[in-house]
Amino acid sequence: MKFKKWFSATAASVLLAASFTATTVANAEETKSITDESIYDLLVDRFFNGSAQNDYNADPKDPSQFAGGDFKGIGEKLSLIKKDMGFSIASIGSVFATEKYDGSMVTSYTEIEPHFGTADELKQLIQNAEQNGVSIMIDFPLTNVSENHEWVQDAAKADWIVGTSNGKVRWNLKNEEVQQALIEAIVNFVSTYKVGGVRLTNLDIADTSFLNEMIEAIKGVNDQIYVISNEDSNANFDATYYGETNEIFRNIYKNVDQDSSNQLKYIENYVQNQEAPTQLMIDNLNTDRFTLDVEAYPPTRVKLATAATLLLPGVPVMQYGTEIVMNGEAGPEAHQLYNFRTDKEIVDLIGNIQTIRNKSETLRSGDFKLLKNENGFLAFERYSDDERWIVVINNTGKTTRIDVPEEEIGADKEIRGMLEDDIIRVNEEGVYPIVLDREVIEIFQVTEKRGINMSYVIALGLVYILFIGFIVAIIKRGRRQRVQEN
Repeated sequence: MKFKKWFSATAASVLLAASFTATTVANAEETKSITDESIYDLLVDRFFNGSAQNDYNADPKDPSQFAGGDFKGIGEKLSLIKKDMGFSIASIGSVFATEKYDGSMVTSYTEIEPHFGTADELKQLIQNAEQNGVSIMIDFPLTNVSENHEWVQDAAKADWIVGTSNGKVRWNLKNEEVQQALIEAIVNFVSTYKVGGVRLTNLDIADTSFLNEMIEAIKGVNDQIYVISNEDSNANFDATYYGETNEIFRNIYKNVDQDSSNQLKYIENYVQNQEAPTQLMIDNLNTDRFTLDVEAYPPTRVKLATAATLLLPGVPVMQYGTEIVMNGEAGPEAHQLYNFRTDKEIVDLIGNIQTIRNKSETLRSGDFKLLKNENGFLAFERYSDDERWIVVINNTGKTTRIDVPEEEIGADKEIRGMLEDDIIRVNEEGVYPIVLDREVIEIFQVTEKRGINMSYVIALGLVYILFIGFIVAIIKRGRRQRVQEN
């Protein structure tokens, strides 16, 4: 079984490389928009423990306590985020001093949480990540901080508080002194730590004008910093969040043949009206895991759902552990320690899709045209003056076909699958017949019609050479073992 997976992965990698050699893919010289990005969302404490020096009072066996994850740990596993899966932003949550592992009980806007590491270690992580093509994004909670927060201890700031519940304090976000103090705190942070992004959380009663003032202040330090939120808001965030998006994707991909009529509900706002792109996700750090709703084979469900978020117009956001089908209800159960000794099947698929996406500006931000969206079968085009792509996701329980008219594609063209390397040409009826097995994803590129794909033939030859070499090695090893036994 392991050999079969090795052979399949090797073949897919070689053939994918051959597909890029044989086709023209536009390369963006530099990232200029958040639509060029993809976000991997994690919690520092739950990812990887890189240093035992900050593990005081940590208890990995108690899901409600600190487990030992730190900045060094993230740095050691950047290859998973970038090299293996192709994400360009690592969103690491709140890094401020906190009484809870997930950063939800902040006690200071100036001190870094000691369990996560030192200020210098955070700076080192940001620097190392940038050198590896990954930007670090942090959360900044506007309110709902710990009642032991440093501002709470200041009697002069008593009128900054509008309520306390379950050990958390709500700031009066209508108070101009509070607003300016919060703006000063985040500006000081982004000036000290050269992060690539900030996610504002716990917006509470913050009005749009205050949020826009904060966004403007952050970008005044560096206009390349992305500012987003995990709540619905009309403020000028670089990407828009809709709480309903999670539920829409969960309901569509929890099983086959589900009603998918709402899949583009918030995507069309961006496509048609050129509003800020929508954050596309199947769950987030504050919700139940997507797999909790799944009614069929979870790995396949995760593949299809994640592929949709990566390929539809918008900004993909994926919660850590999705690639290993992590499960659990919202809270500690959903925030399990990451297991790095797992099957890489989903990781490989995400990496292959991201390889294509990251190399094509058209696939990230080109024009969009819907071809079909019916009960789980989704087909659409992304196109520009340079390229044309067709993405098909068959989230149904049967093999399904879609005919794309020749006038849509053009004469003397062919459609090449990038994941399975299928080649589709126009038939006698004047259509390009695209047929996909049940529960399969494919990314097709429209290219000029050509003869034999020599790059493909060479690549396929390499695969079989590797296969034969492996078999020969196994035979020789068996012979040696038999000689030794005799």
